[in-house]
Amino acid sequence: MSTAIDAAQVRRLTQELLAAHPPATTDRTDFLKARFDAGLAWVHYPAGLGGLDAPRSLQSVVDAELAAAGAPDNDPRRIGIGLGMAAPTILGYGTEEQKQRFLRPLWVGEEVWCQLFSEPGAGSDLAALGTRAVRDEEGASRSSEAGSGGDWVVDGQKVWTSSAHVARWAILIARTDPDVPKHRGISYFICDMTDPGVEVRPLRQITGEAEFNEVFLTGVRIPDSRRLGPVGDGWKVAQTTLMNERVSIGGARIPREGGMIGTVAKTWREQPGLRTHDLHQRLLTLWVEAEVARLTGERLRQQLVAGQPGPEGSGMKLAFARLNQEISGLEVELLGDEGLLYSDWTMRRPELVDFTGRDAGYRYLRSKGNSIEGGTSEVLLNIVAERVLGLPAEPRNDKDVAWKDLAR
Repeated sequence: MSTAIDAAQVRRLTQELLAAHPPATTDRTDFLKARFDAGLAWVHYPAGLGGLDAPRSLQSVVDAELAAAGAPDNDPRRIGIGLGMAAPTILGYGTEEQKQRFLRPLWVGEEVWCQLFSEPGAGSDLAALGTRAVRDEEGASRSSEAGSGGDWVVDGQKVWTSSAHVARWAILIARTDPDVPKHRGISYFICDMTDPGVEVRPLRQITGEAEFNEVFLTGVRIPDSRRLGPVGDGWKVAQTTLMNERVSIGGARIPREGGMIGTVAKTWREQPGLRTHDLHQRLLTLWVEAEVARLTGERLRQQLVAGQPGPEGSGMKLAFARLNQEISGLEVELLGDEGLLYSDWTMRRPELVDFTGRDAGYRYLRSKGNSIEGGTSEVLLNIVAERVLGLPAEPRNDKDVAWKDLAR
């Protein structure tokens, strides 16, 4: 379709979808597949890949029409890594075959994705990763996907992997050349989490749950047809993933007084006996800051209409982490003795993180991870300083040293 498509055309297509597949009588998965095929999944994507080649701003027209009709969504919190990180990376660097294979089941939610980036010795310094991918030109592949490029054999360990216990696919970066500086010897792959050699172990967190995992890769064979981008260019590909990750974490669309500030404000209104002057002042300050962050997120999404996410997403993720931690701390103090209670310490492996559906103790503990996951606040401050404010980069002595020669 032409990129000149307008709101009236998008609304008409949405109404045609609803007429052909009434939400009340259509199976949820069937409806989502039909929506994808109609180009109404993410309208700014190419036609045939869930989109209409339309302006991103028209997505709100689709969403409003579907919400009014009671249509099901694709449970975006459960498949957030696929939607927010894997999909834009596949769109930007994938082959046509990869786009056709992965984007539809990803968006519909039939296949969950996880991210195999961080390692025990490569978290904030992600480019120092040591998981190795060695090309086996002669080896027979276990997969019919293999082309003339042969297989890659992957060995290593990844950590802090959300949803690995339910994921079918993973976006993976591994070192393919140890003889060049660390940023230049990395390649980017799509890993099948059901393949032999992939072992997922739970990591129990301070909340008692294990939404995170550590993943061990032992002789895992990945066909070259599942590589994204050129060999050795994985760091560049990963930047697309990371920039989108920070936008998806810190820039989610929420209504006014939504999210955690809404929970605290509701408690404040419903339980006047808990109020003090000091808590009132802190609540007002955080309410204003949360609203500023929300409006800044709206502006960021408007900027995305014209291009790709940039370092601004890092600033949003910084604000998200700080606000969540301060708001949850205020909530615990506001509730007094009740705020010290913790309802359930059961070891579970949830499919998603539910901040607003749990008690204050859970929110307080879980928010501590917000300044670590998706890029530590310290790393993001460096990104904002260098790429937004234009400040000089910190001196580094490892940029031109081969990875194999780095001290570890």
